[in-house]
Parts: sequence; structure tokens; C-alpha cells
Amino acid sequence: MIRNNLKKAFVVFILILSVMSLSLYGCIDLTGTTTTPTTLETTSPPINPTWTPPPTATLDQELPGIADVVAMVKPAVVAINTEVVSQSIFGDFTQEGAGSGWIIDSNGIIVTNNHVIEGANAISVTLDDGRVFSVNPDSVHTDSLNDLAIFSIEADNLPSLSIGNSSVLRVGDWVIAIGNALGLGIRATEGIVSRQGVSLSVDQNQTLYNLLETTAVINPGNSGGPLVNLRGEVVGITSAKVAQIGIEGMGYAISIDTAVPIIEQLVTDGYVTRPWMGISLTALSPQVKAAVEMDSSIDWEITVDQGILIVLVSPDSPTDQAGLQPGDIIVSMNDQDVFTEGEFMRILHESVIGHPLKVEYYRGDASTTVNIFPIESPPPP
Repeated sequence: MIRNNLKKAFVVFILILSVMSLSLYGCIDLTGTTTTPTTLETTSPPINPTWTPPPTATLDQELPGIADVVAMVKPAVVAINTEVVSQSIFGDFTQEGAGSGWIIDSNGIIVTNNHVIEGANAISVTLDDGRVFSVNPDSVHTDSLNDLAIFSIEADNLPSLSIGNSSVLRVGDWVIAIGNALGLGIRATEGIVSRQGVSLSVDQNQTLYNLLETTAVINPGNSGGPLVNLRGEVVGITSAKVAQIGIEGMGYAISIDTAVPIIEQLVTDGYVTRPWMGISLTALSPQVKAAVEMDSSIDWEITVDQGILIVLVSPDSPTDQAGLQPGDIIVSMNDQDVFTEGEFMRILHESVIGHPLKVEYYRGDASTTVNIFPIESPPPP
């Protein structure tokens, strides 16, 4: 009896397993037809029967390394040391300064910032190979308006740098600043281009235009050194002077597109030629207006509150020929308001020598508009 019960239980167990197996792979209806569960139906067509995964990227072409760029550029970067004699109530004293420069010509032409060598009584240059050269301060050619300077040393077959194109830079492009940071020797810092076409006022009388903003750290001593792309081409000239008045954590460089025409004129002519009107001026402010009104020797009638006050007109200059005179107040040039000296200089330098420059000015309460034809600026004395 027990044996028969065990046989029945075994048969039932086998039947249960068979049902479970059929439930996984299909089921049998009463007609004996096998059906497939709806959960495994594949009625949708494939996306692309011939598709294959994309190939795995290879490292046949390595990305440029910053160390390789630095090794290529560093031999053409120089350290500049200066001495400036200053005066105080205790007598004369000597101040030492440090900056950077870079070789633009293998025959010894070096580019730097004007403020690096401005007022220096002694200038020395240390090359990457350790050689030191003295520079006659009288042989330096400068453009203070754009903070650029060039000079040459008695050497040849020097490593020089290639010029890049700052106009093709994009925000996010890698750049490297190389220079004599803090006067401690040539070092490099990396960053990206964070902004282009920046204008910053350096002081009351100077504004620099078309600057590159970068996250590369620029310290005192970096001034005049190159800002290069990953091909080792110079795309900017770094300026710690500008960085000090900018945003913390941001460095600034004069774009090479702006610098090259100026450098060329400094090398070929010794000075930079610009449109010239022949006036001395000052921005009209409440303080200037009050000073003029209080000075009984001045009979200028000032009826406006903003503009450019003409202080002096050179004889036979374009301004003199157009009929303007001291005491006149320029309020617009080429239909652009001019309330600061920086605005005046920008518009003037954007004008073309020999072409009309539309100027609106006040004499007393009368407004007059004339065309002034700027001429080539005379060489410095």
C-alpha cells in the first residue's frame, strides 16, 4: 500500500515538472497547439540589421603635452632685470625690477612690456642658456600707449618664437604663460582662454584694448613674456600690470594681432605712427570746471558738464586748421559720445590718416560740427 502511494506521488511529481517546463517555453492548449508567451514576443523590426559598434579609439596620435610645448618655447624666453634710480626726502635710492621678454628674431630682437623697462637706468637680459647681456636704455624703443617695447642684444643664431593668430582662438583653448615670475627664474603656468576682446583701464590716461583673458596664473615678473598656444606659437604678451587691476584669478595678455603691427613699426621706424590732431586735452570734470571758473586769467565759458576740454592747440595742426581753440569742449567724434580721455584716444586711433573725422564741440553754449583731417603723428622728440 505504501509502495503504491510512493509510485503515485512520483508520477505526480514528474507531471508537475513537465507542466513547469512547458510554462517556460510554451504551453499546450486543448487543441494541442503550442503558443509563445506574450512577454517574449519579437514583432518589432530591428533598428538596423547591418549595424556594428564604432571602432575603439586608438592612441596613434597623441595629444600635445604641455611639457613638450614648454621645452620648445622656453629657450626663447628671457629674464629681464632693471635698476631705476628714484628720489626721496632722504636722497637717491635704487629700485630693482624684474620682468620677462621673448626673442622674436634670431639676431637678438626682444619683445617686452613698456612698463618693464620704463625709467630704467640699467637693463640686463639673461638667456635660457645662462648668458647675460647688458642693454643700453637709450636703444630701447617703446610704445607706452599699448605697453610694448623692443630692444636688441649683440647676439645671433638665437632661438626665436613663431607668431600665432589670436583671432582664431576660442574660449576654452589651452594656453601657456612662460616668464620670469616673481623674478625667480623662467617658469610656466597653464590655463584656458576665458574671454576675448577685453578692454581694461590701466590708469586715468591709458586703456588697453582687445586683450585676452586667461586662467593661466600671471604674477609680477611675468610681464612681457609670451602667452603661447599648444603649437608653441605666441598668441599674446602677458601683462602683470593689467592683471593687478583686473579680476582676481584672471590674467590678461595683449593679443598678438594687436601687438605685431606696433612691434613692426618699432623695429623699422623706432616709433609708432598714429593719427594726430595736434591738441592737448583733459576730460571735463566738476573739479576741472570749477578750477577754470575760479581762474580769472582764463576767459573760457563752459556751459556743458561732460566732454573733452581742449587745453592747447598746436599751430597749423589739423585742429587749428579746422578752427577749434583752447576752451572748446569736444562732446562727440564720428557720432560717438566722448566723455573720457580713453574714449577720445580710442576713436582717434581708429580713424584713418587723411580721412575726415567728424567732431562736434561746444564754444560757450553754441554747438558746432566740423570735419578734422588727422595727419601722421610726428616722431617723439
